[in-house]
Amino acid sequence: MSETAETATVPLLEIKGARATIRLNRPKHLNRLQPDDLDVLLTLFDRIEADPALRVLVLTGTGRAFSAGYDLNSVAERATSAVEEKSAGSAFEGIANRLEDLGIPTICRLNGGVYGGSTDLALACDFRIGIDTCEMFMPAARLGLHYYKSGIQRYVTRLGVDNAKKLFLTAQKIDAAEMLRIGYLTAVAPAETFDAEVDKLADILAGNAPVAMHGMKRTINEFARGKLDEAAADQRARDSMRGAEIKEGIKAFAEKRPPRF
Repeated sequence: MSETAETATVPLLEIKGARATIRLNRPKHLNRLQPDDLDVLLTLFDRIEADPALRVLVLTGTGRAFSAGYDLNSVAERATSAVEEKSAGSAFEGIANRLEDLGIPTICRLNGGVYGGSTDLALACDFRIGIDTCEMFMPAARLGLHYYKSGIQRYVTRLGVDNAKKLFLTAQKIDAAEMLRIGYLTAVAPAETFDAEVDKLADILAGNAPVAMHGMKRTINEFARGKLDEAAADQRARDSMRGAEIKEGIKAFAEKRPPRF
């Protein structure tokens, strides 16, 4: 998919083999998300999850930034409105939560800076690979905004209390090296090897057992939220011991070949 789209559009989807790629595509505005983009993302997530041939999703942006977050004009309109309306943040929160719960593994390809709400969108992915020039900051404290609770929860559970406080309460910008140190990034790479790093991880995930990964991802997310459905997790584990995936996995191991799930 081209990184130099001529005109801004809603998010774009590309499917290649078992890999789906969604690209945020408003480069002149650093891929700042509009209300229409949120609707399209939700539709694309549903489409991807419904296709059993797709095994991994890569989320990225066009141009020099991953995303500048949600359109602040929409937030400002609500802040000055005399009528209490549905929060723009609640719509964005729904997208991030839906992405976190997607049934296939997800990788955020951080091709550049990530700011505001999009820092949580990236955290909702299972993995984040950043180019070595990327940076991030969460400006909620500068804007007078109390961030939505599930976004704060993701920061706390993934990055720890101290790092969550530093990022939210100081609103300080941090660079790729610090993003890696605190665990925000899974890996960081220079431009010349960046896509190879993303491809390597995407290929690994696409080759693993989809049902087992789906179940374990759900269990891990439930543990992180402190809301584990123990009976369901136990049942998934028991079912896996009699399923087709484990039979193929053991056979492939014995035959010293990659499994074919």
